[in-house]
Amino acid sequence: MQYRRTFAPGGAFFFTVVTFERKKILAQEPALLILRQAFRSVMIRHPFKIEAAVVLPDHLHMIWRLPKDDGDYPTRWRLIKSYFTRHWEGREDIPTTVSRKNKGERSVWQRRYWEHMIRDEVDWKRHVEYIHYNPVKHGLARSPGEWRYSSFGRFVKSGLYAEDWGGSVGVMMDERLE
Repeated sequence: MQYRRTFAPGGAFFFTVVTFERKKILAQEPALLILRQAFRSVMIRHPFKIEAAVVLPDHLHMIWRLPKDDGDYPTRWRLIKSYFTRHWEGREDIPTTVSRKNKGERSVWQRRYWEHMIRDEVDWKRHVEYIHYNPVKHGLARSPGEWRYSSFGRFVKSGLYAEDWGGSVGVMMDERLE
């Protein structure tokens, strides 16, 4: 099967990246520290801006803005996932499949990830809201503000959200994104 990816230097992209077999390894503080280090390390040589993000126990969602002269997000994801895997390996016994062993792959991340090029401001806002509401959707928090592994607090501080956005009043989310 051929996967076709859209490359747009300077573009904004929404990503979903999932752990292998949805193992909840990202729920552990050491994993989150390694993940942060992976991003910092890659961003030094391959800059990009994280516009919105949420990290959940078994997956993460992000919107990246790429540099004007660079649309190569696959390299960035490959390096981030590789860095994390190298530094996480040995911390937890994660069984692997024969297919992955034969390809020299580890069982930390799903092979693929999902990306969507953001088309306009409405599309960007819809995906940002999806990102920030995701912990509530998965039953991990009662409101986006309760989940500390997200860019929601940064959006509140900048005045883009009220502190109680997405709480008990609720918001309509587009289920087609997951």
